[in-house]
Amino acid sequence: MKKIGLALGGGAVLGAAHIGVLRVLEEMGVEISFITGTSIGAFVGALYAFGNTSKEIEEIALDLNWMDISGIAIFESGLLSNAKLGKLLEKSLGEKKIEDAEIPFSAIATDISNGEKVVLDKGSVAKAVMASTCIPGVFSPVEFDDKLIVDGGIVENIPIDTVKKMGADYVIGVDLNARRTFNKPDSILDVMINSFHFTLKTAAKYQTQNADLLITPDLSEFNMVSTDHIKELIEQGYKDAKEQFEKADLPIR
Repeated sequence: MKKIGLALGGGAVLGAAHIGVLRVLEEMGVEISFITGTSIGAFVGALYAFGNTSKEIEEIALDLNWMDISGIAIFESGLLSNAKLGKLLEKSLGEKKIEDAEIPFSAIATDISNGEKVVLDKGSVAKAVMASTCIPGVFSPVEFDDKLIVDGGIVENIPIDTVKKMGADYVIGVDLNARRTFNKPDSILDVMINSFHFTLKTAAKYQTQNADLLITPDLSEFNMVSTDHIKELIEQGYKDAKEQFEKADLPIR
């Protein structure tokens, strides 16, 4: 049987849809051998890699609000700090290292000094996820192994190639932005995050070409920042993923 890799893409709060995708995988009995994630995909992927079920991750997500995962901290390099996100992971997982994951896991980040991709597959899982979710200009960069690191979406928003290199024979990718339209922003935060994800959407067309199955939930009606519709995002991810999985020839038999 082929080893299946799961690559979870970034998309801010839209990442709640990943939980619906995980629920479908569980219902179908799909065993994941490797997980990698970028930005919010790293957050959800880390929780799953350390043994949390989709239901348990949903409970964590439903308790979130924006100020749970960020804090005002005026730095020269960013408006907010996402240290609270790291503390939330430590609360859920304990002070775990990536090497301790039940399913081999890595998070994608970007070295802001040279623009190179950084695959975080060792060390503190909380700090790795903090680094991977550092949207430039919004969050202050994270220091990790003497590198100054920001959101991995800049270099690989849907980390298909990375999970292949981890050893996956069959790769399922989840692109949160593929079918998304962008509405008029309501705040400066919307402006910054929308601008960031316009760039990612263009690059993702090339990054996802090597996926064996690409899940593209329709999240066009949802705001990327508001946590008011987490439940609806989860259900939309579940609905669209189920439709796409049922049409796919998964190597699970």
